[in-house]
Amino acid sequence: MAKRQIVLDTETTGINPKEGHRIIEIGCVELVNRRFTGNNYHVYINPERDIEAEAIAVHGITNERLMHEPKFRDIAQDFYHYIQGAELVIHNAAFDVGFIDHEFSLLRPTLPPVAGYCAILDTLKLARDLHPGQKNNLDALCRRYDINNSHRTLHGALLDAEILADVYLRMTGGQVSLNLASEQQNDSGEQRQPAQIRRSGALKVIAASEQELQAHQQHLQLIAKKSGATLWPEL
Repeated sequence: MAKRQIVLDTETTGINPKEGHRIIEIGCVELVNRRFTGNNYHVYINPERDIEAEAIAVHGITNERLMHEPKFRDIAQDFYHYIQGAELVIHNAAFDVGFIDHEFSLLRPTLPPVAGYCAILDTLKLARDLHPGQKNNLDALCRRYDINNSHRTLHGALLDAEILADVYLRMTGGQVSLNLASEQQNDSGEQRQPAQIRRSGALKVIAASEQELQAHQQHLQLIAKKSGATLWPEL
C-alpha cells in the first residue's frame, strides 16, 4: 500500500495561537513512497489581525502583502481534504499542529484535532534522537546533510517544506527517486506512461570498471570520515 506523506510548514502572525495569533502561510510537499509527486499545496492567508514586527523580521510577510489573500475559512475545506489521512512530517510539530488545530477550532469546534485524522512525525524529535546534544534546527541539519539552502534568506512555508523534505529523506536513508511524476512527456508534449520493463531472457550483468571501483572506495572513505565508520568493507 502506498504511503502518503505531507511535509508541512506554516508561517504565522506570532508564536502563540492562545493569544489570538493566526496562520498566514501554509506550504506542503507531497511524498508518496518517498518520491516527490509534484502535488504540492501552497497558500497565503489573510489573518484578519496585525502581524507582529518580530514575526515579520523572520518571514518578511506584511499585512499589506496579505490584504487581498483568502481567509482561512475560504481555504479550510481544500486544506483539510489535502492532508486528511496522510502522515504529516513537520519540524517542531507541536508549533504548527497547535496553530492548525486552533484555526479549525475557530470554524468547527467539534472537529477532532489533526492527530485524529493524520499521523504526525516530528523531524525535530527525530533529529534530536539521531544527533543528541547538537544543534538540530533546519539550518544546522542542512549543513550536516550537505543540503544547499543558500537561497533561504527569510523563512517561507513552501521553501522550508521543500528543504525539510530533502533533510527528512537524507536523515531516514535517502530518496528513492528524483522523478517529480510517474509520467513522462514525448517529443510532441503528450503525456505517456513509462515503458514496461522487459522481462524476457536473462538479466545482463555488467561488472564495475577499475575506475568505478576506485571511486566507490573513495566514497566509502568519505562516509567513514564523516560518520566514524562504514560497514561495507566488513560485509
